[in-house]
Amino acid sequence: MFGAELIFAGGSGRLATHMSAKRKIAVLVGDGMGDEPVAVLGGKTPLQVARIPSIRRVAAQGRVQLVLTVPDGLSPGSDVANMGLLGYNAKENYTGRAAIEAAGARIPLQPSDVAYRTNLVTLADGKMLDYSAGDISSEEAHQLIDALNAAVARDGLRFHGGVSYRHLLVWRDGPAELVLMPPHEISGKPVADFLPKGPRAEEFLALMDLSRHIFAEHPVNRERIAQGRRPATQIWPWGFGKAMSLQPYPERYGLRGGVITAVDLVRGLAELCGLEVIRVPGATGWIDTDYAGKAQAAIACLRRSDFVYVHVEAPDECGHKGMAEEKVRAIENFDRQVVAPVWAALEADGQPYRLIVCTDHRTPIVKRGHTSDPVPFAWVDGPLGAAADPNASAAFDEFLPWEGWPPLVCDVVSSLLK
Repeated sequence: MFGAELIFAGGSGRLATHMSAKRKIAVLVGDGMGDEPVAVLGGKTPLQVARIPSIRRVAAQGRVQLVLTVPDGLSPGSDVANMGLLGYNAKENYTGRAAIEAAGARIPLQPSDVAYRTNLVTLADGKMLDYSAGDISSEEAHQLIDALNAAVARDGLRFHGGVSYRHLLVWRDGPAELVLMPPHEISGKPVADFLPKGPRAEEFLALMDLSRHIFAEHPVNRERIAQGRRPATQIWPWGFGKAMSLQPYPERYGLRGGVITAVDLVRGLAELCGLEVIRVPGATGWIDTDYAGKAQAAIACLRRSDFVYVHVEAPDECGHKGMAEEKVRAIENFDRQVVAPVWAALEADGQPYRLIVCTDHRTPIVKRGHTSDPVPFAWVDGPLGAAADPNASAAFDEFLPWEGWPPLVCDVVSSLLK
C-alpha cells in the first residue's frame, strides 16, 4: 500500500509526513504491561526491571513515546484500549465489553439482546477472594455453566460457556441501566458495596444467589476443594452491552490479516473489524500460554497477508493477582519468545515492514486493576539490514520524557497503518 505516513514527533504533537512503500505490519501487544513502582522490585516497575533487550532495541532503532490508550470519559478496560491499538476511537462506536466478547464467541446478538460478561469467581467472608475462581479450567467451568442453564435458561435468556472463568449471559430485553463492577477491580475487597445497582438490579442479585446454591454442592467444586483448589462459588456479571459494529480493516486501512489471542474479547474485535481469528492450541491467556506458538502463527500470517495483531494476556493477569515477579517473567517471555522471533523473521524475509510493540494499559500490582495513565509505545521500520545494531537499547517504560499531554493511541495507530 502506498500512502502518506504520519509520525507524531515529540511533545509538540506536530506531524512529519513522507511517502511509504508497501509493507508488512505487525502489532505485538503485552496486555497490562504498564505498572507503577513496586516495593518488592526495588521501587521500580516490572517494565524497568525486566530483561527485554528486543523491545528496548525496537525503542532505540525506531521511535518510542508515551500514549494514552483510553479516551477521556471511558473506563480503562482492555476492550476500549485494544480498540485504540487497532486504530478505532471507542467513543465513536463502543457499546460494551460483553458485546465484543459475544462477537468473539460467534454468538449472534439481536437488537433487543443485552450481553453480560459473567465471571466465575471465588467469594469468601464477603470478599472477592479470586476473580478467576482459581483459574478454573474451561472443562470444569462449562459443567458449572451447564448446571446453571439447566435451572434458569429459557427463550431469551441463556449462559454461554467461554474460556476458563470468562463466560457470557445473553438476555433479551435484559437490564441495561445497571452499575456493574468488574470483579478484578475489587480483588481482596468486601463486595457488599459493589453489588449490581440500578433498575432491575434485584433480578441479577437473584441470579447470583441462585448460582451460589447450584455451585455449592456441585461435583466440580467438591473435587476442587478436595484438591486444595479454590471453588467457583458464584457468577459475577459486568461489562454489559448491545451489538456493535466496526468499519472493516480492508475498508478502513486497506489491510488484510489476522489476530492471535487467547481471549474472546480480542477475538471479538477481530471478528468485528474483518480480520482472521487465528487460534493457537496452547494459547491459554495465562502465564503458561504458548508464546512461541503465537510467534510462529504470527510469522505465518505475515507471509500470506499484510497485517498481524498478537495479543498476550499474561502480564495483565499477573497484575490483577498482585504477582510482581511473575509479571516480570511474563514480560520477559513476551520479549524473548514473541518480539524477538517475529522481528527476526521480518528482517530475514527482507520485505519492508513496520513492527509495533505496545501495551493496552497499566495494571498496577499494588492496585490489582487498570488505570488510564500513559503507557509506552514503540515502532521500528525495516528491514534494517546493515543498520541493525544488536546492542542498541533505549528505555521502554512508564517514565519516558514527554512534553504536554500524550496523544491518543488510536490517532497514532491510524497514522501508522494508513
